[in-house]
Amino acid sequence: MRAQLGDQLVVERPATGATRRDGEIVGLHHSDGTPPYDVRWSDTDEVTLVFPGPDAHVRHIEHQPGAAGEQASAVSGRTPPGKTPDPGDIGRRIAAERKRQGLTRTETARRARMAPGYLAYLEERQADPNLATLIRLADALGTSVAALRGGGIDLPPGQGQALLHPQLRDLGPDECRARLSTHGVGRIAVSTPDGPAVIPVNYEVIDGAIAFRTAPGTGPAAAAGSEVAFEVDHVDEAMSQGWSVLVVGPARVVTEPDEVQRLAERAHTMPWAGGEREMWVSIQPARLTGRRISPADQ
Repeated sequence: MRAQLGDQLVVERPATGATRRDGEIVGLHHSDGTPPYDVRWSDTDEVTLVFPGPDAHVRHIEHQPGAAGEQASAVSGRTPPGKTPDPGDIGRRIAAERKRQGLTRTETARRARMAPGYLAYLEERQADPNLATLIRLADALGTSVAALRGGGIDLPPGQGQALLHPQLRDLGPDECRARLSTHGVGRIAVSTPDGPAVIPVNYEVIDGAIAFRTAPGTGPAAAAGSEVAFEVDHVDEAMSQGWSVLVVGPARVVTEPDEVQRLAERAHTMPWAGGEREMWVSIQPARLTGRRISPADQ
């Protein structure tokens, strides 16, 4: 028995009188198309790992040249017109990690040996992929099954094992700017009436300056009018490596209406903390440094 992505698996059970089942093959485990298969059943919309028995056969769907069944799977995996996608937690994590690495769905699906339409289904619907599918996706994205399932989400990063031969090196200014990128979540160190504080904020990088929204009287607002430290980092648990970038410079409240409007228009997201946060604070970098931990041979 051999199949392609998008083919239909049909299970006939005349001897037992059970209902005939059919489903779309959305995942292959062998490059030659031999079983087992990941099958999305038409009666339940669930995906399971199937080792076809003697009562099963493959109904081959006509594939477009070079498409390998992608069009057929894409049609069945697409969110119905007029309905808002309702992704589950696993789908959100898959999509977020894929986008963080700059991968398209087509490239990620190719790496994971599944139809792009099925990957779209996982990202857009409340799907419950089996372990085999999660293993392939984790391998394709360079992460772990536990991470895709949200394991350790309430624990601090960096609890994995250190590299056998780590290398700690300084990052140049251009590398620091590249890692700051355009936006994200960083931490600002300020002095407050209650003492020093380090507070996470959603930030933007606009015209070389760090900008974030807050509210008067809050901890982050205490940065205005003083020199502050702002830090961004990333830890890759799967590879036991990471980096950090530190910005030091004067912070000020942005009051000019045109500048406030420009910052608001170029913002990528609203503050995660919610509430009314219309006070913009800008940090002009006076010193920019960074460090990276990686394998010694990189």
